[in-house]
Amino acid sequence: MAGFGEFGLFQQSESKCPLTGIPQLGNLGVIILCGLAIAVSGFLIWRSEKKEAAVGRREMQLLLGTYILVEICEIFTVGGLPIEKKIKIGFTGIHIAAITAAFWILLLNAAVGYQILEDGTPLSLGLIGGSAFVIFIGTGYITLDTGYQWSGHFDSSLNYPNTNVGLYILYQLAPLIFITLFFILESFLVLKVLEEKKPMLYLGGAALLFACGQIFNYVISVHICTATSGKIDGSLFETLFTILAVVALWFFWSSITEDEWPTQVVVGPGYSSGPLYVS
Repeated sequence: MAGFGEFGLFQQSESKCPLTGIPQLGNLGVIILCGLAIAVSGFLIWRSEKKEAAVGRREMQLLLGTYILVEICEIFTVGGLPIEKKIKIGFTGIHIAAITAAFWILLLNAAVGYQILEDGTPLSLGLIGGSAFVIFIGTGYITLDTGYQWSGHFDSSLNYPNTNVGLYILYQLAPLIFITLFFILESFLVLKVLEEKKPMLYLGGAALLFACGQIFNYVISVHICTATSGKIDGSLFETLFTILAVVALWFFWSSITEDEWPTQVVVGPGYSSGPLYVS
């Protein structure tokens, strides 16, 4: 069992079964799914634009845009494209930083639903985008400093058990905290504020799909790789389940917002309270 801040166990799992796949394309399935994820996210950004009265429309588009950046980087980091080591380190730094920033934006999307600040305004987008950028830069620097050995501070993490507490907190622990808080906040919003139950099917589905992806990536991956003689591993299924989780998340958000400005009584801006019309 890995200790706190240690990545050695993950490295060992990968070394037990190196992915061979197709020559020059180690993980073609992931590359194809990343392309699909980018296309689907682009479509959801367009569909979000059509929901003029929806709470958090711009914030949702910001989240989807960050997810696109994650998938672009994943093509080069997980996809196994034949690129130079220094270039791959660069993509890895951006990839990890974008993942952490995306989870932070996800959490703030839940806060947007409470209308503490008016959504879609320069202030709201500035606070979300600005704070996400700070997290992106901080995580990216630690990752790149580790890989390129700029300062030498993280050089010890390059040797087993690969202990890097800062990166472990930002890449492993922080996203887990962010996504947990997101589901708590959204569940309270739907069940207590909006007093709805149906949207929870989408939210629960998104949580289940995301969890399945992580299980395939961290637990089952080495077994799939061994069984297929290195042709595929759990990253293929992790990418697939993450795409499905993002789609389910979008449908959850869409189900609790209005497409157009309604003439009925609403619980809050953009939220429907059912067929209660003004007399």
